[in-house]
Amino acid sequence: MMLKVVLAALAVTIVSQGFLLGAQTAVLRFESGTDAPSGPVGRTPMAFELTSTAFPAGGAIPQKFTCDGPDVSPALSWTEPPAGTQSLALIMDDPDAPGRVWVHWVIFNLPAGARSLPEGVGKEGELPDHSRQGRNDFGKLGYNGPCPPRGPTHRYFFKLYALNAKLELKPGATKADVERALAGHVIAQAELIGKFGH
Repeated sequence: MMLKVVLAALAVTIVSQGFLLGAQTAVLRFESGTDAPSGPVGRTPMAFELTSTAFPAGGAIPQKFTCDGPDVSPALSWTEPPAGTQSLALIMDDPDAPGRVWVHWVIFNLPAGARSLPEGVGKEGELPDHSRQGRNDFGKLGYNGPCPPRGPTHRYFFKLYALNAKLELKPGATKADVERALAGHVIAQAELIGKFGH
């Protein structure tokens, strides 16, 4: 009698494990199929990322891109922004500047299809691709690179915004103008930090 009870319990265990294994296999097949829904079991979209060939994330910005050198803008590139992006905006600033955050570069209405900025972007208010440059805290249009006083190393934040609209701003707009205009329109943001000090 005891042997029959043991055999019956073993049979139930085998059947239960079979059902669980089958359910797990079905879930795996569903997740890897082309009809998997978005959400927790769907594929995760690629992150929106900003990089430069001039320096690594968190690394030192070469002298070429500072006031100690030719002071040209570094090449930047980014991954595909989210669907619905209508334009891109970039702000570079230094939160370690004495007294206040110092703005080095403001550029907006970059085309949604753009994936990079070349080294040495010009100083024009409106560029050939119809993107527009704002006025930095040096009082100039376009890029002016790191130029900190002697002392601790400063951090420079390059912040790229994917927007669901174009900004109705003229060339020469300030960082504050751009931040007010993009409020409520940001659908993704990417950030790159470089460092420089004397």
